[in-house]
Amino acid sequence: MRVLVTGGAGRLGRSVVASLVASGHGVVSLDREQRDDLAAEQLAVDLADARATAAAFDRVRPDAVVHLAAIADPFSRPELEIYLTNTTLMANVLDATLRSGTGALLVASSPTVIGYGRPAGWTPSYLPLDEGHPLEPWHGYAAAKEAIEKLVAMAARRHGDAAQFGVFRPCYVIAPEEWQGAPTQQGHTVAERLADPALAAPALFNYLDARDAGDFVLAWLAAVGGPPNGACYFVGAADALATAPLSELLPRYLPGLATVDSPAAALTGTAPAFDCSLAGRHLGWTAKRSWRTELARH
Repeated sequence: MRVLVTGGAGRLGRSVVASLVASGHGVVSLDREQRDDLAAEQLAVDLADARATAAAFDRVRPDAVVHLAAIADPFSRPELEIYLTNTTLMANVLDATLRSGTGALLVASSPTVIGYGRPAGWTPSYLPLDEGHPLEPWHGYAAAKEAIEKLVAMAARRHGDAAQFGVFRPCYVIAPEEWQGAPTQQGHTVAERLADPALAAPALFNYLDARDAGDFVLAWLAAVGGPPNGACYFVGAADALATAPLSELLPRYLPGLATVDSPAAALTGTAPAFDCSLAGRHLGWTAKRSWRTELARH
């Protein structure tokens, strides 16, 4: 396939591009930034510019699109700016995908749509969390991701006979160099997040090796035409980023779960808070990497 990856120079994008290239796909990255170490054709494009986006699609003529580009950090800019920017990028990419006749579009959302971390407190309806859990976004980044998911669902209902659409919610992404001590997205090292549970607790101790995200993208592309059109998937590691069971940690760090009959009691051993089994059933994908193996290598 000729695959166009938006945001290919980013933390997640670099690993997705590498996985696609290693599997023999022709890859073009659309990003405002370019990197010397990215093994793909790169086009500098501002996806907020609808005309520039359409022109890039006309030039590339992709078979499939993986949309990762976004303001990636909640609270890094004013709420309205994050919301408008991320939804605008999605709208322009979706329009260009449909206009160009591209056959497949996979879009990155976020687990934050669930609503965890809310300052006023948050309690899940059940654990582990799956794709059917109610959405309760409480900041601009998560609200934009919910809107993006609705745009994809709309496109699948309206254009599903012409293209395959999908959404994935990658957990807290850890890039390969971060296992070696480079700072993660929030500025802490992986070792620091493990040593101090308070750092990972707001995100329910979720994480994902970026290379496993690349493997997910490959699995989704290989299955195009099979799974339900517009399906959404949690994509995370098969364990929690924690040295103790979540049945102990979640009630301690999330007061809303500190009850005798807490649903966190089901998360024994190394079980994560997110159930990613739907991706296994539909696509045959499961995460291969764990902090236990990756940290040990370094």
